[in-house]
Amino acid sequence: MSGIRAAVLGSPIEHSLSPVLHRAAYRELGLADWSYDRFEIDEAALPGFIAGLGPEWAGLSLTMPLKRAVIPLLDGISDTAASVEAVNTVVFTKDGRRLGDNTDIPGIVAALDERGIDKVPSAAILGAGATASSALAALSRICTGEVTAYVRSQARADEMRQWGARLGVTVRTADWSEAAEALAAPLVIATTPAGATDELAAAVPAAPGTLFDVLYDPWPTALAASWSQRDGTVIGGLDLLVHQAVLQVEQMTGRTPGPLAAIRAAGERALAAR
Repeated sequence: MSGIRAAVLGSPIEHSLSPVLHRAAYRELGLADWSYDRFEIDEAALPGFIAGLGPEWAGLSLTMPLKRAVIPLLDGISDTAASVEAVNTVVFTKDGRRLGDNTDIPGIVAALDERGIDKVPSAAILGAGATASSALAALSRICTGEVTAYVRSQARADEMRQWGARLGVTVRTADWSEAAEALAAPLVIATTPAGATDELAAAVPAAPGTLFDVLYDPWPTALAASWSQRDGTVIGGLDLLVHQAVLQVEQMTGRTPGPLAAIRAAGERALAAR
């Protein structure tokens, strides 16, 4: 294949919207010689795949389970990626280096800023998986007070407090059985798998603040639908995907896509077709 190449790697990967979003960005930028694909790659196959890439490759997007596995294969990673020990973006430089970054964290911040949210006095996080650490890192930039994490085990609680200490965020943990209390926070970030927050939909307060639910399929979640019905601000996983993808495109191409509407619309059409 001629031209400049990029791709998303992960396992499973067939659900990824990254090809849709990156290709839309290339169209907006007039980059007809750029292509973006996806490859089913697990941790065992990753070193060989990267070693086999030629000079036509500009970069890679990485999803689970590769965000940490890729780090030893790189020549360097950004402070942002190091802060959560996770890389979702690899850029191949002209001098042959492989550099890693994390655009999930600034993507969360950008999605919030798009809705006029640049500072919050406190926040709540639902869940304690890999995305929760990125949410904490984002909150370290915009939250001036305490973050409460609602988790299902003591081990997860310990992990979230450790991430908070590392990121400079004051983290209080609470058991998942108390998760309904989270909904009173000015900003709630839901990082849990599909269905996990459905039980909370009936507990949304009369005048909710902002919900950032990182899921995008299925959408809306029961919690997001209930939040919208009560006139709260809802930010979804597609918003995050668009912002982090645009940041990846900027790093790989050296150019900034124009208004995000066309890229977001491409993602919405792809989701509607599923």
